[in-house]
Amino acid sequence: MTKQTFLKGALILIIAGLITRFLGFVNRIVVARIMGAEGVGLYMMAVPTLLLVITLTQLGLPVAISKLVAEAEATNDRPRIKKILVVSLTVTSILSVIFTIAMIAFAPFVSNYLLTDKRAYYPLIAIAPIVPIVALSSVMRGYFQGRQNMKPTAYSQVIEQVVRITLVAIMTTAFLPMGVEYAAAGAMISVVIGEFASLLYMILMFKRKKRFRLRRDFFSYAKEGKQTFRDLMAISLPATGSRLIGSISLFFEPIVVAQSLALAGVATVIATSQYGELAGFVIPVLLLPTFITYSLSVSLVPAISEASAKKHYKTIHHRLNQALRLALLSGGISAVILYVFAESIMDLMYDAPTVATYLKLMAPFSIFLYFQGPLQATLQALDLAKAAMMNSLFGAIVKIAAIFVLASRPELGIMGAALAIVISFVLVTLLHFASVAKTISFTIDTKMILKSILLIAASTWIGFVFSNYAFSSFTQLWQTVLAIGATTVFYSGLMLILGLIKKDEANRIPIVGKWVGSLIPGK
Repeated sequence: MTKQTFLKGALILIIAGLITRFLGFVNRIVVARIMGAEGVGLYMMAVPTLLLVITLTQLGLPVAISKLVAEAEATNDRPRIKKILVVSLTVTSILSVIFTIAMIAFAPFVSNYLLTDKRAYYPLIAIAPIVPIVALSSVMRGYFQGRQNMKPTAYSQVIEQVVRITLVAIMTTAFLPMGVEYAAAGAMISVVIGEFASLLYMILMFKRKKRFRLRRDFFSYAKEGKQTFRDLMAISLPATGSRLIGSISLFFEPIVVAQSLALAGVATVIATSQYGELAGFVIPVLLLPTFITYSLSVSLVPAISEASAKKHYKTIHHRLNQALRLALLSGGISAVILYVFAESIMDLMYDAPTVATYLKLMAPFSIFLYFQGPLQATLQALDLAKAAMMNSLFGAIVKIAAIFVLASRPELGIMGAALAIVISFVLVTLLHFASVAKTISFTIDTKMILKSILLIAASTWIGFVFSNYAFSSFTQLWQTVLAIGATTVFYSGLMLILGLIKKDEANRIPIVGKWVGSLIPGK
């Protein structure tokens, strides 16, 4: 099994993330065009409940598995790795059965009384079978990531999206005549099948690349795994705390939004549509660059864990600075494009140009969100998951309170929910940074920040120039594509001129790396 360096592993995940995000957006566009904002709203209302159940089922084990496997790899302790897998599979299998049954049993109560839209019952039931599938997938991903082999994770993500996008149009169209709630359920079924295909691929890769027989003496390893269980829980429970807080926050988000909009005098059907626009149209676009920060975070946990085990503290500082710089650069161009071209993007993707108001509000602050992943991964790798959990808890409380206060005001409505979400992710990111800085005396490169601010400001200005004065003879689609392309080229060129990408990093970029590296002075 090939072990990759931190940057190479991150690049593999970034490329896969780019492909899957592109496919994911095609999927969302198809779903939105077929079901409309109301159908997307029903779909998105079911998602937070699913995420809460998955968080409870996983118990934060993917991070714990990755960390412990990385440490066992450093000492070539194969029996330890097998024991980690056996215990993890046992725990997730038991929990997935319990919570899948609970999700099905409580679906009527959640849809009728919490979400205040009984039609949400159908997507809730349709997505329930995904829980055990995701639970097993998370164990496999944690194992591969702990061994710093990111290819199986990357390929499985692509497979999941390809299968999903192949089925989603068929499923939603087939069920739509029965009602928009059944179409939302059809979209959920395509997600389940896609995730199952992804799991089958990872099982195949594990069997081909494994160095031990997992089923041999499985129950003996499970019975003897008390200490391994404690080690996993010591990492996973605090990590679960952070994820659980986030999942509970997401679970209550549509509930509080629906109740707040009702107080503001908004009808149930309209509230569902507005929530669909915010959660189903705007937020996914805003989260686009997080496939890069997620990839950096996944690679950071084993890389920093290994460096920490060897007491290589300079390496920890270097890796974190590297991850934050790449997160800022990738997030910067996204923030520029989403702010400058908000109306065109929403119109072309969802035929909803008025929704651009939410996107323009949130885009400038999205850079804080892109910083959040690497900072949280660093806290977890340094056994500071409790600090991450407390930061997330405080941010979640502030978000839910702010949604209730702001969204219930008639003059704000759903815009109040957008403001509350912005307040939350800015706050959590600042708290994460403070925790890291306090623990390892970490300081961010001020010169890099100033150069990045100049880069983003200049690119925003040139973006408006291209948007308003260039390519006006083309159709809206081509005018937008060409203007975004020109802005991206300007951003990339100025980024190289300012020295924000190092030559050795550029050389590792697949296909165009050597050419890009040749443009950067120095060795």
